[in-house]
Amino acid sequence: MADLKGRTVLVTGGNSGIGLAIAQRLAREGAGILLSGIVAQDEGNAASAQLAATHGVVARYLRADMRVPAEIEQLIRQAEQHGGGAIDILVNNAGMQHTSAIESFPVDIWNDMVAVNLSASFHTIRLCLPAMRARGWGRIVNVASISGLRGRAGKSAYNATKHGLIGLTKAVALETADTAITCNAICPGWAHTALVQRQVEALAQREQIDVEAATRMLISLRQPSGRFVRTEDLAAMVAFLCGEQAQEVRGAAWTMDGGTTAL
Repeated sequence: MADLKGRTVLVTGGNSGIGLAIAQRLAREGAGILLSGIVAQDEGNAASAQLAATHGVVARYLRADMRVPAEIEQLIRQAEQHGGGAIDILVNNAGMQHTSAIESFPVDIWNDMVAVNLSASFHTIRLCLPAMRARGWGRIVNVASISGLRGRAGKSAYNATKHGLIGLTKAVALETADTAITCNAICPGWAHTALVQRQVEALAQREQIDVEAATRMLISLRQPSGRFVRTEDLAAMVAFLCGEQAQEVRGAAWTMDGGTTAL
């Protein structure tokens, strides 16, 4: 358990999936939560209100397009105002995915993926670090992927940006190594999110099989364990990295992938 009472957390891409699971876990540990995303304000407000009601913490939703540096700067200013001058814990989770052979990969999507999956974390970190240094404490957790550790055909942009995010993590960890600020990455395998569930259901319909059979078919192609990574387990890993017992975990790229990178 990480005692995060009095800490303020910003989770980008925090209104669903892995990001929301992380926000829920850190709220359970007592932290105030700021969710960032691109969904409509009403939808984001509903997610933050549920967090606040469930865990008895302050929670707010701040809308920002992570492709746009000016909006990221505004997001950090607003978040620091809500956090009493600093964001104690920054979780860079916002990301996007597209698969295509490189010769037909849309250039605009490549640019968007570089912006969201990599450059956005550069901007949030550079903007949050001064206040963390002033307070003398901070935690930065970047949600990378096993795609940052291995290659896969058709995923040139995702591989490139997630490899880059791990490199950024290591550089920041070294620049803050003599402080009480840590920077680490987590590298999920295939996690069971709403997006993945839609893929399962589409496969079931296409192959005329039930959802359980489609799940087995899909996961057997990806993870030796034959099971999805649970988002709540990824969130527990993040909670550990935010606690004092992880104070000397620096520049790590921790996998939770059902044995995929052991192959």
